[in-house]
Amino acid sequence: MLAYIRRVSLLVVFLVVLAGFALIGGCSSDNNPDANQNNGAVRTDLLPGVGPDTVADVVSLTSPAVVKISTSITTRDSANPLFNDPFFRQFFGIPSTPRQNEGLGSGFIISKDGYILTNEHVVAGANKIAVTITGIDKDLEAKVIGADGDLDLALLKIDAGADLPFLVMGNSDQIRVGNWVIAIGNPYGLDHTVTTGVISAKGRPISVEDRQYENLLQTDASINPGNSGGPLINLRGEVVGINTAISAEAQGIGFAIPTSTVQLVLEDLKNNVTKYRPWVGVQVRTLDSELANYLGLDKAEGAVVSGVVAGSPAAQAGLREWDVIVEFNGKKVNKADELVAAIKAMQIGQEAGVIVVRQRLQQTITVTIAEKPVNVR
Repeated sequence: MLAYIRRVSLLVVFLVVLAGFALIGGCSSDNNPDANQNNGAVRTDLLPGVGPDTVADVVSLTSPAVVKISTSITTRDSANPLFNDPFFRQFFGIPSTPRQNEGLGSGFIISKDGYILTNEHVVAGANKIAVTITGIDKDLEAKVIGADGDLDLALLKIDAGADLPFLVMGNSDQIRVGNWVIAIGNPYGLDHTVTTGVISAKGRPISVEDRQYENLLQTDASINPGNSGGPLINLRGEVVGINTAISAEAQGIGFAIPTSTVQLVLEDLKNNVTKYRPWVGVQVRTLDSELANYLGLDKAEGAVVSGVVAGSPAAQAGLREWDVIVEFNGKKVNKADELVAAIKAMQIGQEAGVIVVRQRLQQTITVTIAEKPVNVR
């Protein structure tokens, strides 16, 4: 009996060893970075499974398409602070002198012919934009093709004289809270800094100075000044967000514009189309299961009103915080992006029926579409 047990034990050990060799063999075949390129874009179908080298593999594939953006902004200044007063300058006839302010941010290439996505605030007001790319000896001058101040997005174009590596846009709607993500950028000028973390929340609305962001991804991957405009990447090597803002009062709270928002305006940015802004004056986020449970709802479907601008069409119509918008102008609303898209499709002065769930009861509210004021983001 003892000899039988020993034979069985040896057999189990042997099978375990064989399984180990099979596992190692299966994971090693796709670790050649040179084999993971498809005309400059990341081959997400060839990335290895999650393991100790997963992040390193993703970074080695995507990092060449991440760029440093340096800007120069000319302001008029004087050595004497009294000369900053225009009346003082006019009285004494002393002109102010030009002064160069330098800025720094990040971006990433989205096409082999040199289109680059970044934040609008990275390049706003710049009279010169220089892009640094790994493997190219000199900085390349970039021009702004299109910009959206409300969404904080800008599209740049460079001419490198050759095909460039570029990143693929993923579907941010499919990412889940808890999924791992990687941020690459140039915090404080430390180019190609890599940080990792998870998606902490989705659909976050935040305000930074005069800019109102809606439906952001929240992550605990470290994001610092200089990271703005860089990519937030999933473990498949796809961009799921554009790193945008941090919370100065906390650690591990950063925000990114989801790619679902970017895709809505990318063609407009490419064509430098400036459109009027249909507006109702609500800040919304996608209803998740946790919030649906809190509000006593059976389904996590709809856009939750997280804020209403005073005096806006939404306020005049009677929309309130915590209302759940489930239908807008006859179209079902499952998430915040769908509501934003539906509002953008409206005409100024047009009325829209809004079905909301308030305190578990459904009601219809009529709102009149207005043009977004220039002082409201």
